[in-house]
Amino acid sequence: MNTEINQLTEQIIGAAIEVHREIGPGLLESAYQRALSHEFTLRGIAFEEQKLCPIKYKDLIIEDAYRLDFLVNGLVVVELKTVDCLTDVHEAQVLTYLKFTGCHMGLLLNFNSTTLIKGLRRLAL
Repeated sequence: MNTEINQLTEQIIGAAIEVHREIGPGLLESAYQRALSHEFTLRGIAFEEQKLCPIKYKDLIIEDAYRLDFLVNGLVVVELKTVDCLTDVHEAQVLTYLKFTGCHMGLLLNFNSTTLIKGLRRLAL
């Protein structure tokens, strides 16, 4: 499974780099979301977009606690940002998503970077 997740994250990163290369930094997150969704489709990458994920707090289920930007192939959480600088809170957000989805790998992608690699964080549980 590690090899499958590693190959999948490389495919996701490749698609995100293509989007960033084509349209560059400085747009709204929603533009990157739509472009990346299209790129995933073109590349045959299975994904769910804006996936609503519930959380459990003690005996309470909160159905609309958060939405994942993307859940790719049921294995990798992808969170998009368009901020000046990624912070610890952004990373903590992805780690929380991993905890509640049961996924072990997340990608945090900041499209407001000169190159996408500078705005990329791989996070694992």
